[in-house]
Amino acid sequence: MATAPKEAENAIDLEEIHTERQEPPKGQKTFTVEEAVETIGFGRFHIVLFLIMGSTGVAEAMEIMLIAVVSPLIRCEWQLQDWQVALVTTMVFFGYMVFSIVLGFLADRYGRWKILLLSFLWAAYFSLLTSFAPSYIWFVFLRAMVGGGVSGHAQGLIIKTEFLPTKYRGYMLPLSQVFWLAGSLLIIGLASVVNPTVGWRWLIRIASIPGILLILMFKFIPESARYNVSTGNVAAALATLQRIAKMNGAAMPEGVLKEPTKERRGKFKDLIHPKYLRTTLQIWIIW
Repeated sequence: MATAPKEAENAIDLEEIHTERQEPPKGQKTFTVEEAVETIGFGRFHIVLFLIMGSTGVAEAMEIMLIAVVSPLIRCEWQLQDWQVALVTTMVFFGYMVFSIVLGFLADRYGRWKILLLSFLWAAYFSLLTSFAPSYIWFVFLRAMVGGGVSGHAQGLIIKTEFLPTKYRGYMLPLSQVFWLAGSLLIIGLASVVNPTVGWRWLIRIASIPGILLILMFKFIPESARYNVSTGNVAAALATLQRIAKMNGAAMPEGVLKEPTKERRGKFKDLIHPKYLRTTLQIWIIW
């Protein structure tokens, strides 16, 4: 008799699992996120996405190129040697390298949007702290933390790529580099005005403004539908795709959104597998 309640409880649990993972009825049409993206096509949503996510390149370029226009000033202020000036740039990219790996894993687990937001908050916070650095050691440490935060900005490119129809990726993604160039020109122009007047500390504070403004725009950017589906949150993915279709004035595909077939996750050693080794080496050399 004591086993009856437990059996009933197990039956309820199984029913809930079946409800959450219920397969579409046999013969009913289904579609994937990629098929929905292709059907919806390019439209107003993608233009807004391109401008907001592309602007992450402005913030990223300003933070990275900042060292080039600040180094001569901190050299004089703290009487630095050549290797000490070079170490600043080295540590920025060291932070970029380390945290790009960490944030990449976290993005796969917790979502692209969350890590992108975290990276902007992180970079803006440590960038502002850098402007108050009391010594060279603190300056190097804080800029390394900025590099770590900036590394997460790549999630913006991933979100943009996953929502773009295939035929538009070939020229829309390279076009995003315009924003990086704009950020580089902007920080150089600001430095020519700000450095001689109010100093490098105010230049760093001003350079953090684009990143802070972009944080306010993140509410208009949805989480990756592909990520939501991969984690079983099909309802959220469907809502995102419907929102995109509405903004673009397009129709959704017929049928039910389905989860992709579970595949083995890639591993680092796959990069040096004979099948991919040539491509891997070519990409590494290009970068």
